[in-house]
Amino acid sequence: MLLEVYWNADPILFSLGPLTVRWYGLMFAVGFFIGYQIVAAMFKHEGAPEKWLGILLAYLVVGTVLGARLGHVFFYEWDYYSQHPEEILKVWNGGLASHGGTIGNIIAIFIFSWFVSKKPASWTFDKVVVPIALVGGLIRLGNLMNSEIYGGPTDLPWGFVFLRNGETVPCHPTQLYEAGCYFLLFALLMWMYWRRNAEERPWLLTGIFFIWVFGSRFLIEYVKNVQVSSEYEMIARYGMNLGQMLSIPFILLGVALVIIAMVRPRQHWEFPNRFAPDPDAKGKKK
Repeated sequence: MLLEVYWNADPILFSLGPLTVRWYGLMFAVGFFIGYQIVAAMFKHEGAPEKWLGILLAYLVVGTVLGARLGHVFFYEWDYYSQHPEEILKVWNGGLASHGGTIGNIIAIFIFSWFVSKKPASWTFDKVVVPIALVGGLIRLGNLMNSEIYGGPTDLPWGFVFLRNGETVPCHPTQLYEAGCYFLLFALLMWMYWRRNAEERPWLLTGIFFIWVFGSRFLIEYVKNVQVSSEYEMIARYGMNLGQMLSIPFILLGVALVIIAMVRPRQHWEFPNRFAPDPDAKGKKK
């Protein structure tokens, strides 16, 4: 039985001259690479053009980074950044909010659906949420390597002593709690898509994603340290922190989407298991 884990991982994987590779950035990149392959398999399965993959990836990268950064700025530390706007662009100094990243992704997917795929937004959402669950788990492992976003003291046998931050008592490794929840969700969504044809019920996978991600986030926040000092007053007044309050609308949205998906009749599709011809190539001379 574990008594405690003394954790002092170096957040930097290696440095090569001016280039520094951090575990967090590596986890982010690996997640997007694997996610690209998963969505590519889905596009091929359903006969979507391969060309859309690169466009969708670009939209999601911009939406994730921009949304997560602005989410942190506006939700958590607007008092500081409103006085130091030049700091907003310094993403490398830390400060990304998952709720903001979710909003950024939602906007990016709607733009992609309107201007690129010309399909219902549910068609894209129900694919993208699958690898996003995996990416979320990998990012939390990156947080673990950074010794950040962990919980309060615990006497449970798996407590981590985060030496890099000067901790002397075991704390909840909430990064691992969240990572475990996200990896389980990823496995569930993959099973539902490939084994249960869940894509034939538009919004079902997306609804489950919102309920699971933000439901687990809501619960884990009870043992997680507050991210900014202003949250102490919020907890004293409302009994929950900002992360929990921001999670509630997403949980309710997920419930609504699952209900919508289940009350509507299942759509029966043909799966060609090949990429469709490039729509822009039609009519061009060879």
